[in-house]
Amino acid sequence: MNQELLRKHLLRLQDAIQGNVVSQQMNSRKEDLSSLAEITQADAIYRIDKVSEEFVLEWFRETWPRECPVELIMEGIEDGTTVFPEGTPPENLQYTCIIDPIDGTRCIMDDKRSAWVLTGIAPRENGQAPTLRDIEVVAMTELPPTKQRLADQLTGIRGRGKDGIQITRRNLDNGKVAPIKLQPSRARDLLHGHGIVAKFFPEAKTLLTQFEEALIDRLYGLGETSYPRVFDDQYPSTGGQFYELLAGRDRMVLDLRPLAFRKTGNERCLGAHPYDICTALLLEETGCPIMGMDGGPLDAPLDTTSPVGFMAYANEDLRNTIHPEVMELVEKFLL
Repeated sequence: MNQELLRKHLLRLQDAIQGNVVSQQMNSRKEDLSSLAEITQADAIYRIDKVSEEFVLEWFRETWPRECPVELIMEGIEDGTTVFPEGTPPENLQYTCIIDPIDGTRCIMDDKRSAWVLTGIAPRENGQAPTLRDIEVVAMTELPPTKQRLADQLTGIRGRGKDGIQITRRNLDNGKVAPIKLQPSRARDLLHGHGIVAKFFPEAKTLLTQFEEALIDRLYGLGETSYPRVFDDQYPSTGGQFYELLAGRDRMVLDLRPLAFRKTGNERCLGAHPYDICTALLLEETGCPIMGMDGGPLDAPLDTTSPVGFMAYANEDLRNTIHPEVMELVEKFLL
């Protein structure tokens, strides 16, 4: 299947998930959607997650083309993976598709902020399990709170740069879709802008805050003005963080939780997983540098349990200026 056809199928899937979630929001009580469904090895699963996961499985059974056997990786599946058509032997699989039907569950189930559908698909070569670097086509679709009636959708293809990026905005009231443009920040520093260190949860928050304060102090100094020089925004959705970078709202996002959790003995605590970062190629193809926690290329196995982190910047100038300081402080505070 060519890349454009893969893109088409991913967008059909994400449109269907968006419609399903919007319907749940309009026809279910908030208390029902936010009830706890189960606890898995990776995360707490809420009812809104469970319904969406069941919807995805049914969509693949009914809609995914049978001539292109696919491995599906998603929370809510026993062992995290299944295949379509069902019963396909591993050696006959052509693709691996990794999906997070709702990235930012806690945002959307309390009707606070947009969540995102995240999907990436990679070809399987010689029966080998692909990794994040093998993903060729991605898509992410906004799941907005009920008062917001516009929702964005982004998709990209590896190796095509900005020419492979498509971005649209849907009016949920009338279904009309129109292309839009997003522009990452061209700023050369963080001053008067948002530079984020992810620290959503109490575990290791003190350590991550110390790291953040040391970074801003090195770059611009602390306490020298009556106004803040760099702003924070804790958006508990990796897809949402990627969008904020792509839209020019954030200039830096560092998610170093796995390092901080290991340093503080909280390794069981919730960090990002490979399905959370599966749309990273949108940043790469747009020119936003994104790296792993060691400063090298971002990569990860495609599964539902591996802890992952990343360092992302809106442009090369920011990376060149800030990243050396970040790496020095990672060694000092988090290793």
